Amino acid sequence: MDQVLKRRFKSELFEQFARVGRAVAAPVRLAILDVLAQAERSVEEIAGEIGASVANTSQHLKQLRAARLVDARREGQFMLYRLADERVTRLWQAIRDVGEARYAEIRDVVETYLKDRERMKTVDAEELERLIAAGSVVVLDVRPTVEFAAGHIPTARSIPIAELDERLRELPKRKLIVAYCRGPYCVFSDDAVAVLQRKGYRVARLTVGLPEWKLLGLPVEA
Repeated sequence: MDQVLKRRFKSELFEQFARVGRAVAAPVRLAILDVLAQAERSVEEIAGEIGASVANTSQHLKQLRAARLVDARREGQFMLYRLADERVTRLWQAIRDVGEARYAEIRDVVETYLKDRERMKTVDAEELERLIAAGSVVVLDVRPTVEFAAGHIPTARSIPIAELDERLRELPKRKLIVAYCRGPYCVFSDDAVAVLQRKGYRVARLTVGLPEWKLLGLPVEA
C-alpha cells in the first residue's frame, strides 16, 4: 500500500471511529446510556428519568441510533429503546473510568454530593457472590420494578426505594442486607442504607450496580 493510499485508508477509518466519539459528546446522551443500561424504555420514560423534555430526548436518541449505539423496537403504539449490545455498556464504563482517573473535578463532585458514603459499610461484587453462595445475606434491589424485571442479581428482593419505608417488615433484622441500584453514581442504595441504618438493620451498600455486575460475568436473573 503506497503512502497516499495508506493515509486515505487511515483518514476514512478514523472518521468512522469519530462517529462514536461525537455520539457520546453530550451530557444528555450519556445520561440516556446510563438509563438504558438498566432496561429498555420508551422516550417518555427516558425523558422522565433524565429530567429532559420528550422532544429534546427524542433528538438525542436519534443521534445515538445514527451512531448505532442504541436500537429500537415497536410495541403497540410505543417505540422502546435499548443499548445496541454489551459493548455500549462497556463504552460507558470506560468513559467513566478514564474520567475518574484523569479529572480531579469528577472526584470532587462525587465527594461533594455523596459524602455520606464514607460512613457506610460497603460490599464489593466478589464478596457479595460469596455471601449469596453461603446464604448469609439478603440482597435488596431498590431500583424501579421495570428494571428489576429486566434483570437482577440472583436471590434479590425488589423493593423500590419509594416503597421501602412501607415495606420494612419484609426484611429480616438478623441477616446482613446488601442494597444495590443502578451503578456507582446512583443514590437509591445510599438512601436505602440510610433508612435501614436508622431502623436498626445490619446493612451495606454494593459498590457496583447491575450493569457492572453483568460486565464482571456474574449471573443475572430476569
